[in-house]
Amino acid sequence: MKSILWVLFFFLSYSVSAQQRFLQNSFELEEIKTETYTNKSDEALKLDIYQPKNDTLNKRPLIVFMHGGGFAGGNRNNEAESRFAKNAAKKGYVAVQISYRLTRKGKSFSCDFKSSGKMETFKLAAEDFMDAVNFMVKNQEQYKIDPEKIIVGGSSAGAEAVLNAVYNERIMFNDFSKYEKINFAGVFSLAGAIIDARYITKENAVPGIFFHGTEDNLVPYATGAHHWCDRKDPGYIMLDGSRTITQKLKKLNSSYILYSFKGGKHEHSGMPFDHLPQVFKFFNDVFLNDEQHQIEILK
Repeated sequence: MKSILWVLFFFLSYSVSAQQRFLQNSFELEEIKTETYTNKSDEALKLDIYQPKNDTLNKRPLIVFMHGGGFAGGNRNNEAESRFAKNAAKKGYVAVQISYRLTRKGKSFSCDFKSSGKMETFKLAAEDFMDAVNFMVKNQEQYKIDPEKIIVGGSSAGAEAVLNAVYNERIMFNDFSKYEKINFAGVFSLAGAIIDARYITKENAVPGIFFHGTEDNLVPYATGAHHWCDRKDPGYIMLDGSRTITQKLKKLNSSYILYSFKGGKHEHSGMPFDHLPQVFKFFNDVFLNDEQHQIEILK
């Protein structure tokens, strides 16, 4: 009887410690590894892989993050994104920061750019994002990744690409077959939006964490025009932001946490370092351990 109790105690202790590892900084970092995940338009698209050092788990959760920059700028090793990835790897995640085609580099992405062009921009970025995730899944054994625990995120333009790929795949992709085996455990969005929240269904209602300013001047917090363009502008296109997305997730009984910053503008597309302890706790509780939470926080 004593041996049975000891085994039970050991099992429970191990389970707790396995969960705590994703809340605490308990690892050093391996040297960052850079891979080319695809080549498009004579451009090698790369990703940086941050891994915990001396980690004994055979399957680790994966985080893939896409930087912002209006599809015109930014890079995968921005200081904030790199700091986030290092933080995640120290907790036991495999964290990946990706590059993608900056199709609007040196060009406008505002109200003077046709809405059809904006749609194409979203589609190309969503494709790059999915190709990066696909690369990591194909190399899951090399990087000791759990394909059932994939968390994806982005900031601003990156968040738009990620959210559209996750929730609006029927709009973004003519052929989704090469991605159909990819399953997402959660989404981490900083001031993002999608084309149409009506395409979120029970099948693709992935739980998420959303940060957004209520007066965002570029990406609508709820439902509104991209960059608040006038109906007469060539670039007029309606988007559904964080508030509208989470309302749909709520109706579908999916988990989410929405951080709304009253009066805040697009600055809330930046990495929310002050809130990362709560972010990683939500990762652990909801994305990794399937708890159910629907939380709305007004700052």
